[in-house]
Amino acid sequence: MIIYKQYTQQELDNQYNNRLHVPDFATYIERWDTWSEAARQKHSYIKDIRYGDHPGECLDIFPSGKQGSKVLIFIHGGYWQLFDKTTFHFVAAAFLPYDITTIVVNYPLAPAAAMDDIVASCRKAVRWLQQHLVDYNADPQQVYIAGHSAGAHLATMLMSKESGVEIAPFIKGMCLLSGLYNLIPLQLSYVNAGLGMDKGTAIRNSPFNLQAVQTCPLLVAIGGAETDEFKDQSRELYNYWKTKTPVQLVELGGLNHYSILDALVDENTSLHKAMMKLMDK
Repeated sequence: MIIYKQYTQQELDNQYNNRLHVPDFATYIERWDTWSEAARQKHSYIKDIRYGDHPGECLDIFPSGKQGSKVLIFIHGGYWQLFDKTTFHFVAAAFLPYDITTIVVNYPLAPAAAMDDIVASCRKAVRWLQQHLVDYNADPQQVYIAGHSAGAHLATMLMSKESGVEIAPFIKGMCLLSGLYNLIPLQLSYVNAGLGMDKGTAIRNSPFNLQAVQTCPLLVAIGGAETDEFKDQSRELYNYWKTKTPVQLVELGGLNHYSILDALVDENTSLHKAMMKLMDK
């Protein structure tokens, strides 16, 4: 039975099961943990800074050491259910050499937290940072955000005019990697077993359905080795938002859902170079 587009239940589930399509996914995560441990050994950072009352509402700051530095906020993925900021400290190691203060954000995870609450927490984190970046010698009006997978969704939800987050003059650009911008297929898939979304929740938390958005340059990237549904998510966001805000869509041949994050931190890749151009570096 067809349940979404041309897909049966099993076909839709397969489209969103990245581990099925990347059998060695665990090696990526192990490598990220190794890289992140090396980043912690090399760079000083302030850990577990509270931005809210929930135990998951905390972040780590890797200061650049340069007064008035630019800022990169990274929001991790994991289908809103998995991972901790410590796995992604390696992102900081890639941008600190360019005098970019880097912040890795935690947020409450499902199933304990509902989607509305997860979105609200990420908005709270950015509002808190806008008020406190000066305390870490960083420029609150030179902020960039990068998000991967579910993190790209959470970054995009900041752009709603109802988010309580002022984009201008603070946030200068976003890099959205392999993101999820229409949650309806997720609500119909196996992923929802841990999210518990009803249709209304999926609709109001889908960037596709944001009628009033703020303006911010977006770099939307998707791997050429990702599933058709993941590619459609990025292409449709581009088509829907290109009249609302400056958007660049980049499809990166050969990259999968995990290796695209490796590419972000590799200075030899076109994705890293596009990110540095976005940040005027």
